[in-house]
Amino acid sequence: MRATVLHGTAGSLLLTGLLAAPAGGAPARPGPAGSAEARGTAVAAQRAAAAGIRFGTCAKEEHLPANLKCGTVTVPLDYAHPDGKRIKLTVSRVKATAKDPHNSKRKVPRQGALVYNPGGPGASGMYFPLIGFLPEWKRIGAAYDLVGYAPRGVDRSAPLSCRDPKRPPKAPSQSPTVPSESYKKARIAEAKAYARGCARRSGAALRHYTSLNNARDLDVLRAALGERKLTFMGASYGTYFGSLYATLFPSHVRRMVFDSAVNPAPEKVWYQNNLDQSAAFEVRWADFRAWMARHDEVYKLGRTPEEVQRSYEKARERLAASPAGGKVGPAQLQGAFLQAGYYDDYWPQRALALSAYLKGDPKPLIQVAGPHPEAAAEQENGNAVYTAVECNDAPWPTDWRTWDRDNTRLARVAPFETWDNVWMNLPCAYWSAPRQKPLDVRTLPGELPPTLILAAERDAATPYDGAKELQRRLWGSVLVTENGAGTHGIAGGPNKCVNGYLDAYLLEGRLPEGSAACAPRREPTPQPPVDRAGGAQGTKGAKQAKSAKGAASARGTASSRAAEHSGTAKTVREAP
Repeated sequence: MRATVLHGTAGSLLLTGLLAAPAGGAPARPGPAGSAEARGTAVAAQRAAAAGIRFGTCAKEEHLPANLKCGTVTVPLDYAHPDGKRIKLTVSRVKATAKDPHNSKRKVPRQGALVYNPGGPGASGMYFPLIGFLPEWKRIGAAYDLVGYAPRGVDRSAPLSCRDPKRPPKAPSQSPTVPSESYKKARIAEAKAYARGCARRSGAALRHYTSLNNARDLDVLRAALGERKLTFMGASYGTYFGSLYATLFPSHVRRMVFDSAVNPAPEKVWYQNNLDQSAAFEVRWADFRAWMARHDEVYKLGRTPEEVQRSYEKARERLAASPAGGKVGPAQLQGAFLQAGYYDDYWPQRALALSAYLKGDPKPLIQVAGPHPEAAAEQENGNAVYTAVECNDAPWPTDWRTWDRDNTRLARVAPFETWDNVWMNLPCAYWSAPRQKPLDVRTLPGELPPTLILAAERDAATPYDGAKELQRRLWGSVLVTENGAGTHGIAGGPNKCVNGYLDAYLLEGRLPEGSAACAPRREPTPQPPVDRAGGAQGTKGAKQAKSAKGAASARGTASSRAAEHSGTAKTVREAP
């Protein structure tokens, strides 16, 4: 389930202490304090607290600006054996400014560190501290050290790969919504090869890349930062292992924000969650088509969603026969429009690219959908971590007939993303590492401090039911909904109502008495075509285009840069 992403968006070997839920519906608890993993986490946290983190200049490989400081924290590869192999996780920080953005003479008291994870699995949060320089985040950046990190397996944190990153997936490629039997057999072979590549390249270490270990790593990071209790914000997949943390370490929590929540119900993790995601993307794709139809005077793609769909299918057929620039085929087109399902900031640019292509100009489409060889290694790393974590976290169907039956049925009503989601996750059917039994996320009354859940009602990457399920499971949590909106990851965006609840919680510990709702953000402004002289048609159009590009760039610089990485990493896989 590739989810933020913002961005989006979790055997039983490691859960030696997990008890079955007692009769009567009482929640399963994360085992006795004497379990091997619990002891190992305590040992690692003690060591990290004593060592701290030495922050200094970031390594050149991080490509980070000078105002970010970097360090590392050491964690066990296997928490059952804390004296065994250890790995280092890279960490970034911008210290609290202590400056009130509304009153330069007022000093803001420091509240500790705010740790952030953007999701994935496989996304890095190293850029996150830069968010504090944006207007929406300055109050939070005044009170908190903003801390990002690369989870285990990501970037330079004991990186994973399942195939040679110097051999990126070939483009152009196909993406049939009704795949033939021969196409399915080819993709099955690729999935098997990718799973074998993961096992061959990582060996016995592969089993330790899990959501539970991500939660344990988070507690070690808390200790290394010198924080008695954790203030954490997770987006998309970050909400899942954040909820595992809340279940495993409720007494270590100060405040937690869950932005765009993954459904943590054990029976949903991860196979069913992916089916739900594919269904939700069909709804969001319909929203995008309706928007393009409303702005037919700009894009000329059709006056109804159905006419827009036909324009899109016409482009797919042309690209299948003759890829744009020899680089963009149907799969690359679908990937670009999948991004728009995550973030409606992309709607004007994607609509413009489709319109231009159908009018005979392929350059805008090549620009937004073409492959980027320079990012191949990063993309493969993200894919490898995504695959390892989700395949390790839970049981998956091992019979192709189950996948084929469930997704053939779903694709009849939700063709936009269903089969591409299958190919992304199919290596889990042929996984050789042990599978876990998902932890029953749940806290008892008074066990966990009140937490904040943020969700957009029409989010496709993490469907809204997941936020409601998480609220039911975390006692005292409060859900704030952005009604009628579908952007993935809503904290610190353009919605002042959402940001008001976020600020009140992180800065003052205040939550609404019950669930709350915010009106949706404004829809994107259509971006007019560019004339041959290189300017937008009309001064107003030029300003709108520049504004939209600037907003997307600002978000991409900080927290949602990693979420966007996770949203775009659904690539066509080849054998390692």
